[in-house]
Amino acid sequence: MVLPSTSTNQWPTVLEFLVQRFPHVSAAQWCQRMDAGAVMDEHGIPIRADCSYHSVRRPCRLYYFRTLEVEPKIPFEARVLWRDDHLLVVDKPHFLPVVPSGKYLQETLLVRLKRALDNDALVPVHRIDRDTAGLVLFSLQPTTRNLYHGLFRQRAVEKTYEAIAPWNPDMSLSWPLRRESRIVAGAHFMQQIEVAGNPNAITHIRPVEVQGALARYVLQPVTGQRHQLRVHMAALGLPLVGDGIYPTLTPEGSANYARPLQLLARNIAFTDPLNGVNRQFESSQKLRTLTDIHADARS
Repeated sequence: MVLPSTSTNQWPTVLEFLVQRFPHVSAAQWCQRMDAGAVMDEHGIPIRADCSYHSVRRPCRLYYFRTLEVEPKIPFEARVLWRDDHLLVVDKPHFLPVVPSGKYLQETLLVRLKRALDNDALVPVHRIDRDTAGLVLFSLQPTTRNLYHGLFRQRAVEKTYEAIAPWNPDMSLSWPLRRESRIVAGAHFMQQIEVAGNPNAITHIRPVEVQGALARYVLQPVTGQRHQLRVHMAALGLPLVGDGIYPTLTPEGSANYARPLQLLARNIAFTDPLNGVNRQFESSQKLRTLTDIHADARS
């Protein structure tokens, strides 16, 4: 659900908005859910019952995570690469969601880390797709959180991804390529699409290894639109290997653990806003070799 922008004091608290928006759910039930931390904003921050409506930046998307009786087990573990008193850097595996969504609550990176570190203040500073592996930053302290969020708002973070996708020598593309387009939500909630209009998504793309019909690419997003890298590559006619969303949406539950999406958030670099130290982190994970993928295709 989205909290609409309003200049009036129509809803003094978020709780009152929820009660009006969902009249079939009592205020007592919402209070219970909010006290349990089951209502969160888009950054994974719990919204409490006494939270002022106008203290929340709008428009803002809220999520309510119901109790799930049966939740699929994700058989992969994340690895903590670095932490100090304010920041946590985690190497996420393929298939593990960063924050609760859909049928995943306990089996998410955020909830696993909160439980392992006994820190309910933990919040992701940014996100990557469930299907994507690699680096994710988390804020450990509410007092300094906005400084790290600010790095992403100001595009002061250098992010480097690695991907495997088709290679088409007949395409009249000039490498390295700068892809600019406008990305918006598509007809299906799982998909984003490119439309005409002012660009809101920019990606630098270059091939670094070519073998037959496949290539390994380095992708450097300047902006952070949802599914940006997947949309840009698919729009070029080079959909990522293992992509179950672009260009064709596959049925839910058809993910193959043996053949993950070949997209890795490999490197992240920025200047720490607290002390001016240049930070750079690299994932310990590797994508598949082009030789192995070719062999799979022949078998």
